[in-house]
Amino acid sequence: MAEENLKIQEVFAGKDGPSVLTGVRRIFYLVTPNETSFRTVEEVPKYVAQASPFFFGMIFLELFVASLKNKQTPTRLNDSISSMSAGMLQQMSQLFSKGVYLMVYIWVYENYRLVDLPWDSPITWWTAFILVEFGYYWLHRMSHEVNILWAAHQVHHSSEDYNLTTALRQSTTQLVGTFWFSYLPLAFLVPPAAFSAHKQFNLLYQFWIHTELVTSLGPLEYILNTPSHHRVHHGRNRYCIDKNYGGTLIIFDRIFGTFAKEEEKVVYGLTHPLNTWDPIWVQVCHYAHIWNTFWATPGLTNKLSVLWKGPGWAPGKPRLGCIEDIPKVKYPEPMYDSKVSSLWSVYVAVHFFLAMVLYQELFAVVKCL
Repeated sequence: MAEENLKIQEVFAGKDGPSVLTGVRRIFYLVTPNETSFRTVEEVPKYVAQASPFFFGMIFLELFVASLKNKQTPTRLNDSISSMSAGMLQQMSQLFSKGVYLMVYIWVYENYRLVDLPWDSPITWWTAFILVEFGYYWLHRMSHEVNILWAAHQVHHSSEDYNLTTALRQSTTQLVGTFWFSYLPLAFLVPPAAFSAHKQFNLLYQFWIHTELVTSLGPLEYILNTPSHHRVHHGRNRYCIDKNYGGTLIIFDRIFGTFAKEEEKVVYGLTHPLNTWDPIWVQVCHYAHIWNTFWATPGLTNKLSVLWKGPGWAPGKPRLGCIEDIPKVKYPEPMYDSKVSSLWSVYVAVHFFLAMVLYQELFAVVKCL
């Protein structure tokens, strides 16, 4: 079985990376247990790193299709560079942290696992698929409902645009607070290699749903997380707040009462916009807000509540705050923007391109992703 599995993988991916068809299938989670099951973590491909060319290809395809449809999909250079810069910072932060998380996961699995699931069984593959999605649902939900975790996750929601570059806007500290109680418990059941593969596919799938070009997927809307569902999740309309936490599926939102259907036109971004393109400040601004609020709030219990209750909480309010405190918005809302000369825009774009080249070379050398 192991030799057969390796042959299948060689067919679907070359030495220098996956074929175009394989790369696209991976982004849509259209993979089989045979080609994506592995005995050890070391054998699991770096799916996310290999997907970078496909990310950029799909970004340009989105721009092209939008232009053909004369559709004003918000894709601004300043916002897109800010989003991609955040993604690069996030991936570079994993140079130091990713190995630690995986090492802890492997240690827990080897010493405390409850069952021995065979690495090459479809049952193991589907178990990992469901449990990684379940873990992601709660990771994501807690990142919205716990203020200190929201400080990391708000980075992803800070864009007022909604396109494929928005998917790359990620936090450098997201896993620091969420891995331990959302993903680590899976180590009691899911083999490390299966966890590593499905965690990557779960992330890859979420890339393509950040678009306004796909309206509805029909009956699949009942099961899968789709662009329509995820547009709601990124909205700051009152009906969008704290909804649709799924990664690849929407069934857990339907089960646990956090589902909302796309209704009125969605206004994207944070309820209180940051009004900055600075990728560093976007990463740390809410931690600064929590620090100031913590010291300004009277009483030890209330101070601790600033950390563990919702971002909208204040003394005397429900745990998640009051929906009435969310500013009412209606599309279209004015978006933060800044104007610079065409020459300056070209200068920034060229330097960002060079930074991306160096970024790719860095990860090609360390082979860390």
